[in-house]
Amino acid sequence: MTVIDPDTQAGKTGPATDWVPDVDEAEDDAEEMPLSLRLSIADTLTLGNATCGFMAVYFTTTGILIPHLTGSQETGMARHSAATAVILMLCAAIFDLFDGLVARKLRSSPMGAELDNLSDLISFGLAPAYFVLVYGMVANDAHQRVAAVGAIVVLLAVVLRLARFSCVTVKDGTFQGMPSPFGALTVVSIVLLELPFEATLLAILGTAWLMVSRVEYPKPRGVLAVAMLSWIVLSMGLLAAWAFAAPGGQFLLQAGCALQLVMGAVIPLFATARRVNNFRDNRREARAAQLP
Repeated sequence: MTVIDPDTQAGKTGPATDWVPDVDEAEDDAEEMPLSLRLSIADTLTLGNATCGFMAVYFTTTGILIPHLTGSQETGMARHSAATAVILMLCAAIFDLFDGLVARKLRSSPMGAELDNLSDLISFGLAPAYFVLVYGMVANDAHQRVAAVGAIVVLLAVVLRLARFSCVTVKDGTFQGMPSPFGALTVVSIVLLELPFEATLLAILGTAWLMVSRVEYPKPRGVLAVAMLSWIVLSMGLLAAWAFAAPGGQFLLQAGCALQLVMGAVIPLFATARRVNNFRDNRREARAAQLP
């Protein structure tokens, strides 16, 4: 036998129906929630950045680490996987370049900044740090535990840099510290140069320091953005030539990696020289203002 509560039947709210939302509130929630969860075009590019970073870790594991652990002697597969992993990091850098440009031209969602930081952490923090870690496990002259320390330093440098970027305001048109995409590509280039382990580790630690330093780096806008995109495409070609053992591919790759390393070292020198010149000019102007 079914018993019907007269209060409930009459439409009054009892204890059993307190959870039922008001119709107006439900309509308001339906209108508000999609606005905060809707992805913009820039957000889609940012998610592409994160996907490339994750796949770089995947290829580093399946193509380099697992064959080494299982005793496989297929060096070609390891070379192809290493090239694929680095190309994916380069693709992540392209996504990171364009999501900022698109966000400035079109609408950006409230999640844009958070998505960008999280994606950069995967592609330019975790992926290169993991690349360094695997290098320490597979290279003949490397020390696994020391390489692990270097990988942790790279990861923490990117974490600190991204956290600082979110809460520190710098003058327009510049970054404070080496940008994480540039830093990640520099770290990977150092590994691919196949230098002695000690030199490789010192160069990696120096790159990590530059990422958390106060050295100013120009933002990739206008001509600089085109130059950066051209350099990334050229790097992809060098990696492909190396992966497929093209004539001179090894030399071209090492030349490209060396150029990346030189750029990482020269830009801070130019930035430091510019700051010194600005300081001297300010002192001269102050002295001239004090003269009668």
